[in-house]
Amino acid sequence: MDRVVFFFLIAATSLAVISGEEVTVVVDGGLDNPIRQVVPELKNDEQILNAELHFTLFKSKYEKTYATQEEHDYRFRVFEANLRRAKRNQLLDPSAVHGVTQFSDLTPKEFRRSYLGLKRGFRLPTDTKEAPILPTSELPTDFDWREQGAVTPVKNQGMCGSCWSFSATGALEGAHFLATKELVSLSEQQLVDCDHECDPAQANSCDSGCSGGLMNNAFEYALKAGGLMKEEDYPYTGRDHSVCNFDKSKIAASVSNFSVVSADEDQIAANLIKHGPLAIAINAMWMQTYIGGVSCPYVCSKSQDHGVLLVGFGESGYAPIRLKEKPYWIIKNSWGKMWGEHGYYKICRGRHNICGMDTMVSTVAAVQITPQ
Repeated sequence: MDRVVFFFLIAATSLAVISGEEVTVVVDGGLDNPIRQVVPELKNDEQILNAELHFTLFKSKYEKTYATQEEHDYRFRVFEANLRRAKRNQLLDPSAVHGVTQFSDLTPKEFRRSYLGLKRGFRLPTDTKEAPILPTSELPTDFDWREQGAVTPVKNQGMCGSCWSFSATGALEGAHFLATKELVSLSEQQLVDCDHECDPAQANSCDSGCSGGLMNNAFEYALKAGGLMKEEDYPYTGRDHSVCNFDKSKIAASVSNFSVVSADEDQIAANLIKHGPLAIAINAMWMQTYIGGVSCPYVCSKSQDHGVLLVGFGESGYAPIRLKEKPYWIIKNSWGKMWGEHGYYKICRGRHNICGMDTMVSTVAAVQITPQ
């Protein structure tokens, strides 16, 4: 038998089916828990039947429907291509688990257009302040702001390239918690509708709702506008509106300042601990097929296209047999709880600037509330 790579899921109900060069991981067996990892090496009729089964399970789990038979058949062909892509990703990123996700019927281009949103080529605004260098000699091995109550539940941006707004609100939510000990969910829709902040030194660098933006521009907007409203007062719709419905009397959190963090992993960790969750940019090329584990791909572009929130780090992450456990960063995403590890992504720590995550890191401070 050729070399077999074994993959394990943490779930106690996981079952690995091993055949030749393939490993198919099944979580339970019913339609509510479809096959999670698919790396088939089948051909002809057998391959078609196998893909059709996975497609049926996929449609049931994610409640997918298509308007016409032509659209259905097209999405099935895209799904087949993504099964092959998931297998390639698994080989190139063996410490993670790749397979079928809610994005498996989308081409990579469709995925980027609808679910990312950090404009390519964006740089940090030219007048951005740099965070001071912090001591790093006594950093803990594990830290997680979720355990401190500084992180709101995972949100879902939908088919809108507004990831930058979720990254920005997440950082301000954490900073507001540090300043007030109150966790408040803030409005991304206010940023989508009202924030058109630009960096005057760069062409086409304006925040543009579902067409993309930049977290530091959003902080600049919040600073000028006075702050952000609560999610419940300005709810998210996932669409660009022509009217801004910002009500200054309902501001729930305000920015006092923001800065960029040195592209040094110890400095990133130190700022995370001191200032709360950090807004970061990352390349999302491995995230379309990601299911769980610690992503540590052999090759990853450093060109960022997705805004996310860094909430913690750990020392010993998931890794398959024969591979050493990997220290990791904990990233909150904005694609809902059904994606990844209940909406979170783990990426390995210790490889400088993996997927570009070290070069656009921002910390924000909220206005301190003065006791009456």
